[in-house]
Amino acid sequence: MAAKSSNTISFGRVAENRKARHDYEITETIEAGLILLGSEVKSLRRGRASIAESYAGEDQGRVVLINANIPQSDASRDKHAPKRKRPLLLHRKENDRLLGLINREGMTLVPLAIYFNDRGLAKLSLGLAKGRKKQDKREAIKKRDWDRQKARILKNQ
Repeated sequence: MAAKSSNTISFGRVAENRKARHDYEITETIEAGLILLGSEVKSLRRGRASIAESYAGEDQGRVVLINANIPQSDASRDKHAPKRKRPLLLHRKENDRLLGLINREGMTLVPLAIYFNDRGLAKLSLGLAKGRKKQDKREAIKKRDWDRQKARILKNQ
């Protein structure tokens, strides 16, 4: 048996959507499983994924991850579409609740991170969010800066 290469990720964060917390007001986070092909898991273990421009939506009554880029692995026989719709594993009640919030209340499901849990399973952290307007983004930046200044002042006293 060949030795495991050092450039693979057995657990931990693979991809992160850093801009999501800036562009959206996250009200709740949800953990969901991903239905992946073998070659996609191989790419994730190598850390090759991007969820910056992706979102979660509805497809035939299920919540799916749309537009997430998981490129093909060079060594795989099976070829998959890098930006295919990937179904998410959620409980039926949670699936229905999220679809209701998306359709009725105008909320958005934004992927925050893809990671491997301690059992080695690929998981997706979703944020239930509402979009921020430009003024809201500016206020959030001002508040963050003020909090940093307060912390510095208290630290120096």
